[in-house]
Parts: sequence; structure tokens; C-alpha cells
Amino acid sequence: MDKGLHFTICVITTLLLLRESSQAGEENDPEILAAPKCGFGDSRGAAEGLPTLTVTTILEDPYVMVRGAELEGYCMDLLGALAGMLRFQYRVKVVGDGQYGAVAAGGNWTGMIGEILRREADIAVAPLTVTSAREEVVSFTTPFLQTGIGILLRKDTASQDMSFFHFLSPFSKETWTALLFAYLLTCFCLFIVARLSPCEWSEPRNEENHFTFLNSLWFGAGALALQGATPRPQALSVRVIAVVWWLFTLALLAAYIANFTALLSSGSEQLPIQTFEDLVKQRNLEFGTLEGSSTFYYFKNSKNPIHQMIYEYMEKRREHVLVKTYQEAVQRVMDSNYAFIGESISQDLAAARHCNLIRAPEVIGARGFGIATTQASPWTKPLSIAVLKLRESGDLDYLRNKWWESSCLRQSQERWGPLEPPALGGLFLTLGIGLALGVLAALAELSSSSRRTAAHTKKSCCSVFTEEICTRLRIKAPARQSQEPSGKANA
Repeated sequence: MDKGLHFTICVITTLLLLRESSQAGEENDPEILAAPKCGFGDSRGAAEGLPTLTVTTILEDPYVMVRGAELEGYCMDLLGALAGMLRFQYRVKVVGDGQYGAVAAGGNWTGMIGEILRREADIAVAPLTVTSAREEVVSFTTPFLQTGIGILLRKDTASQDMSFFHFLSPFSKETWTALLFAYLLTCFCLFIVARLSPCEWSEPRNEENHFTFLNSLWFGAGALALQGATPRPQALSVRVIAVVWWLFTLALLAAYIANFTALLSSGSEQLPIQTFEDLVKQRNLEFGTLEGSSTFYYFKNSKNPIHQMIYEYMEKRREHVLVKTYQEAVQRVMDSNYAFIGESISQDLAAARHCNLIRAPEVIGARGFGIATTQASPWTKPLSIAVLKLRESGDLDYLRNKWWESSCLRQSQERWGPLEPPALGGLFLTLGIGLALGVLAALAELSSSSRRTAAHTKKSCCSVFTEEICTRLRIKAPARQSQEPSGKANA
């Protein structure tokens, strides 16, 4: 009797322990963690009488991620919105082999596509690219995200050496040309106005004007270097031009320093790898893609010679350059001289999350992410219509902005560049107005002096004004020669 009681107690204890282990396993299972959520629609969660769909997905940031006690991400929010609109329940399972879906050596499909074909899942909600090969065995809804194939690089490996004249980069060639023209024009105006103004010299025939053209050039250069330079202006007209030129140079130097600092700190100098052709030609970086992904088969089936060279490179070194997961690819780009070829939208996210990464400009093979279902599934068309409604209502754009928000101070793909003349148009306009005011002030000063001279000598004001202009703009030597006979006669 004691033995029977002891046996019964052992059996009951064992059953209780197994039950607790099973419950603990369910709590840690992503399938159970992903409980139905309310999306944008009127979802009632686990209401009775609603159909339940088994959803297969893959863990990839930001589409599906494990956070605490549940799954979250772009695809989970999308799934919740679709469940609310179409009124169904769902249970999520992470794909067993961690693959998206490709044909294995035996002809069977792997990944999420394989699970749908084996009826292990009803639909696949994941960053699953719509391809012709997959479309032959499963059905896809309208794409919920548009993407392409891009190149993800690390900035310090992708940046080319700075050129010898990198200090000219803050301004474009047109801006430097406009700056040189503004400098010469300002110095010429200083020279002319100083010769016209009576305050700079009262006796043009006997005095030497300090603002010669060379001195005017030196005065303008001194302002550019924020240094005082002689000669010092005395006339109001010359001072107007000098003040405007000083303000112009201050604003110009501030713009130059700010843009040059941004160029140095952001590493935004032109990437030497702009296209896939550039990637093939270089020898410093290894490159690869996800093993068994649609990107790999895109290059395999492409007839483009450049794409064929990329495929041959990856095929020969597939054990070394092909990666298993997207997270592995991003980490490898960050840690080694490696360029990752993959979905551009995922690379944009990596560049937004990791500020030392950047995506090359060229994107090829425009494609989309769709929801995969079994062929002849009654859910294919309703899901497509629901996706279109979410796009038309702006909910897909909201999700895109929500999960692709940048953690960097500099937004993804925002690049500093040389300042063009339109960016400094107001500055050049101010300088032009100042020069015009300086010339008008010089003419006013000369006109006032000419009126006083005309009243003293009983001559016409216009004739005196004209004579003064001709005298001040002539070379001094002929003026002295013309006065010699008169001087001798007076003697």
C-alpha cells in the first residue's frame, strides 16, 4: 500500500512539473508572444467566431522584432491593421530555418515559401520580395512596400582620400567665380570713387591719391582676411563701399567655415563607389548578399555584364561573402571592409540607425514586398484590397515614418554639398547695392565741390563738374606737363 501511494505521488509530481515546463515554454515561444493586436481598423482581438490564420514571418529589424513579452515591428502593425479590417485572428510563428524562400538542391522550397507550400502557414507577412519564381508556386498581394537593390557601405571605407584642393569644396566653382568677380568689382569701385571724391584728395593736379588700383586690391584682400589694411578711407562714399565689403566678407567667411566644418565632420565628400560598376572595379572592399535571397538570384538571372560579374564574384566566394541574416550583414559592414548588396529600404534603415553607414546612390531592380498566400487562397484578394486601402488612407506612410525614424542627428542620405550662387544671392545683391550707393555718394560729393568752385570762378557748374571728372580720371603726368607752360608764364 505504501509503495502504491508513493508511486501515485511521484506520478502526480511529474505531471505538475511537466505542465509548468510547458507553460514556461509557451511564454517564451514567439508564436504565443505574438497575440492578436488592434491595428488601424476595428479589430476585436480574440473574439469568438472569427477565423484564425497561421502567419509565418522572419525576425528582421524593423519588420519583426522581439520586445519583452511580444513581437513588434512594421509587419506586426500591418498585420494588426489587416486583422482589424478583414476581421480575423492570427497566430504568428517565426520561420524555422530563418530563410525567406528559395529552391533547394532537391527542388523543394525553403523558408517562408516552403512553409506555405507545406500548409504549415496560411500567409507570410514579412519583407518578402515578389519574384516571378515565387509567384509560380504561391500568390502575392499588392506590394505594401517598394524597394530596390542598393549597396551599403561604411563611411570610412567608402570615402575617398581628400584632394589636394579640398579646401575649395565648401563653395561650387560658380560661387568661387562670382566671388572673384565681386572682389575685382569692389576694388575697382573703390579706386574710381576715391578718385572722384574731393575728400580723398583736394588737388588732383598736385596730390597723389592713396587709393591706387593696387592699394584698392590690397584693401579688399585685407578685409577678406579680417585684417585692417591701409590706406584708410576718409570720404563718406569710400567708407560706404568699405563697410559693405566688410559685411559681405564677414557673412561669406561664416558660410565658408560652417560648410567646411560640416564637410569634414560628416564625411560627405563624394563617394568613390557610386554605382555597381564602381563596386566591381575596386579591389579594397569585398561584397556579397544574403544567401538564397531574391537579390542573389537577381544577379544570377541578369544579362547585364556588370551584374554577371557581381554574381560570378559572389558564387566563387559564396562561403566567405554570402551572409545568413541581415543583422550579420550590417555587423560585417561595420566591422570589416565589406559592402552589402541588398534591399535599399532596409539599407536606409541601417544608415538611419548607424550613423557611420551610408547607402550608395544607385538603386537597381525596382521591386516590392508583398504578403504571400497559398495559390487559390480566398484571402489573397481581400488582403490586396486592404493593403490598397491602407495606402490610400496614408497608414502605410505613417508606419514607414514610424519605424524608419532616424536616431542620427543627420537624417539618412542627407548630404552637405558646395554652396551654389543662389544660396548667397542676397549677399551679392547687398554688395551690389552698397557699391551703387558708394558711387552715387562720390558723385554727390564731387557735384557739391564743383558747385562751390563754379560759384568762386564764375564758371558753369556743368563745365566745372566735367572738368573735375576728366582731371581726376586722367594720368597725372600729362596734367603736370600741361601746366608747365602756364607756370613758366606766370614766373
